[in-house]
Amino acid sequence: MNRRLFLYETAILSSLPILNACSPPAPVDDSTDETSTPLEKTLKISLAQWSLHRQIEAKETDPNRFAAVARRTYGIGAVEYVNQFYVEHVNNESFWNEMQSIADQEGVQSLLIMVDNEGDLGASNEEERIQAVENHYKWVHAAKLLGCHSIRVNAFGAEDEQVFRSALADGMGRLASYARDEGIQVIIENHGLYSSNAALITDVIKQVNLPNFGTFPDFGNWCQSAKWGSTMIPCETNYGNEQGLAEFLPYAKAVSAKSYNFDAEGNQTQLDYPALLKLVKDSDYDGYIGIEYEGDSLSEHEGILATKALMERIWPTLA
Repeated sequence: MNRRLFLYETAILSSLPILNACSPPAPVDDSTDETSTPLEKTLKISLAQWSLHRQIEAKETDPNRFAAVARRTYGIGAVEYVNQFYVEHVNNESFWNEMQSIADQEGVQSLLIMVDNEGDLGASNEEERIQAVENHYKWVHAAKLLGCHSIRVNAFGAEDEQVFRSALADGMGRLASYARDEGIQVIIENHGLYSSNAALITDVIKQVNLPNFGTFPDFGNWCQSAKWGSTMIPCETNYGNEQGLAEFLPYAKAVSAKSYNFDAEGNQTQLDYPALLKLVKDSDYDGYIGIEYEGDSLSEHEGILATKALMERIWPTLA
């Protein structure tokens, strides 16, 4: 097929309605730019499964077909899974092999599993902390079977800051050492409380000093006064989205493009996307940027599309 015919057919197909997960594959935009110079960093977009959590919880979307949804409905070729949707399958090796088979058939790359509710890796009690570490082992194995590069973990635990620092370094060191032998990275996302103190977390990363241990900066979630750290609602103590992102990026092994609500021009109303994306583009990080829509003014489907469009509009304008 010559280039002119390809571009014509792509233009026709892109005008069709959005496909559902059972439709034939649409032409895929893997967010590459054929006019990019060798020195220009390409925008690579992935999709976080949490963007569809309401649909999944309402049984409107099958989490086991997430790779197909990302590819066929949104033209996205890389995904980030959420462990909460697979708890009953976690020790079933054939299940994960089938999941990876679906991803392979769709030409989708499985990047990571976001792990919640497996205990506090920074717990002050050693027995509790070690149990939390061991609770994460099964997700390391699942990530390996899926072909992921990482598991995302939470940095919660002791209330006292100095106790937390020491306990977290121990818990993360144990887990990262185990994951290293399995070829998996362990990455901390800013999720509120001490985990949204970028200086503290990067100090712990330096202390642990393992190459497979790093960060997963989220554009939002820099609220230090609440667990989970959402900055969509008023926050008593906000670390600062741009400051936190800048401090996390040197250790980043994945990036989450959190999005909330949009104005009439398609811009974020609570996050400075041009500034945040410029920080990523100017950094040494050259991996995927994952869409994670959490707003309530648009449906999840519309929010994903709006976030993707915003990223694709802004990225080429950044010097």
